[in-house]
Amino acid sequence: MSQAIEAVKEAYAQLSAGGADLPLRSRIDVPEHQGTTFFMPAYLGSTADLAVKIVSVFPRNVAQGIPTIAAVVIVLDASTGRPTAILEGASLTAIRTGAASGAATDVLARPEAKRVAIFGSGAQARTQLEAVCTVRRIEGVRVFSLDPKGARSMAEELAGRGPVPSDVVVASTPDEAIADADIICTATTSETPVFRGADLKPGTHINAIGSYTPQMQEVDPTTILRSLVVVDSKEAVLAEAGDLLIPIEQGKMTPDVIHAELGEILNGDRHGRTSPEQITLFKSVGVAVQDAITAGRALARAKQLGLGQMIEL
Repeated sequence: MSQAIEAVKEAYAQLSAGGADLPLRSRIDVPEHQGTTFFMPAYLGSTADLAVKIVSVFPRNVAQGIPTIAAVVIVLDASTGRPTAILEGASLTAIRTGAASGAATDVLARPEAKRVAIFGSGAQARTQLEAVCTVRRIEGVRVFSLDPKGARSMAEELAGRGPVPSDVVVASTPDEAIADADIICTATTSETPVFRGADLKPGTHINAIGSYTPQMQEVDPTTILRSLVVVDSKEAVLAEAGDLLIPIEQGKMTPDVIHAELGEILNGDRHGRTSPEQITLFKSVGVAVQDAITAGRALARAKQLGLGQMIEL
């Protein structure tokens, strides 16, 4: 995870500096199954990472006992355009999404932050927790999910594992989850806010990564208006993130509420947190530069370890 976090930081820095070719992802909706499939290409010039991800998000899969997210990443040779690898993409998506919040937490959260609230209990929630605990010395975790069984399973699975503390407890309400949280991560597909922004304590940092369509809204307008808002990509967020688009359409705020891209802060072009009492919010919809750079690093590591199966073309 620490390597993934550093890779994602590099990808964000290249993106904000104009060193990446990143078209807005295209999508196909499958309304009869409430699913969406995205097509996400990206090229990072300075690291020569070229890849395309195809990722499907079908929330109804949970009822069938299969994962919500399925994906494949195709890595291409940047000098010839030839495919060099096919990677299972759901795991990579979870890792790189966690790494994005790890990067944002490292840049924006208070150094002394020690308590975390996680909303959601799926694969994304798990890597969110791992990443946050990688960059801060976390002492206690509260998990809230509409799937209590999943929340209990997550708590039992991750407590004391790697950088995660042994104190991982399932919260019975959103209020209980955020009561003393220094860091909050939302990893759900909710169309309504999962906690009340008025209840946030000063100095909190929020990673809002679950909503990826204009209809989804994990955080309320109060949270946004109380926060220094940092995003992965302004263009992508203003095209896809209901967390911002819904209150903008309602006239409660304007796009100027976005302070900076995370890459701009990493590059020193914009400031981050300016006081211990400031609330910070990282809003990410996920961008393909994360997939391209982490796929490239994973492939290089697989070659070092002699992993994978060679296929003759």
